[in-house]
Amino acid sequence: MTQQQAASKGGTSIWRGVGASLCGTSHVSGGIPCQDAHYWQVNDGDVLVAAVADGAGSAELAEVGAEIASRAVVEAFCASGKTSGDDKGIQKSLGDALKAAQKAVQTEASARKVEVRQLATTLILVVATPDMVAAAQIGDGIAVVQDGDANIIGVTTPDSGEHVNETTFLNARRDLKHAQFKVWHGTATHLAIMSDGLQRLALTMPAGTPHNPFFLPLFKFVSNTPEPAQAQQQLEQFMASPRITDNSTDDLTLVLFGRLS
Repeated sequence: MTQQQAASKGGTSIWRGVGASLCGTSHVSGGIPCQDAHYWQVNDGDVLVAAVADGAGSAELAEVGAEIASRAVVEAFCASGKTSGDDKGIQKSLGDALKAAQKAVQTEASARKVEVRQLATTLILVVATPDMVAAAQIGDGIAVVQDGDANIIGVTTPDSGEHVNETTFLNARRDLKHAQFKVWHGTATHLAIMSDGLQRLALTMPAGTPHNPFFLPLFKFVSNTPEPAQAQQQLEQFMASPRITDNSTDDLTLVLFGRLS
């Protein structure tokens, strides 16, 4: 499942982006659909709003929850989110967007007459402007930035819960209490958001910090990416390569952005 909205609204975009969500080998062999999703918009040419969602493997309608949550959280932030002012105000806007996404998932569950846990999903929301990157996250996965000095910084960290292979999902209202929020001040030259299927390769464990040799070639790729269709194809080929699939059988989502100016 792949969702994208790369068009800029209200100006020429300063962001070049490419992203893909691919079905993991375990899902392919089991006849299970891809339960990851991603979505993004660029507003006023320089405000990037992007999301990655990873549906719970135990949820019967995980792919539906991931698709709805990733789109709803971006659209909610774009409609009323705050990108200036103090950090608390920005974090409140992020939290309000998470609540809107949760409500959208709950509404879908009601319409289908199923319990909301059947649409359980993790969710990462990232908002980037020319001078800051803000993020909210429920569950695992990670958002990473590169600054002008080529430092690679984890804006969020994976939430793996209290036990092995456990994480938090966007289900009940109480789950929002586990959300992490971060406002990083600086100019990001590159940005990556990914689901947990890539964590083993992308992070240095147990600290959960970004593994620079993984990200540097990807950031170079997005900075020199060819036209969108070719870039999409090349990213999907990389994600389906043995280097990746030999280390992860889970669904995979990777979204990359490079700053043009």
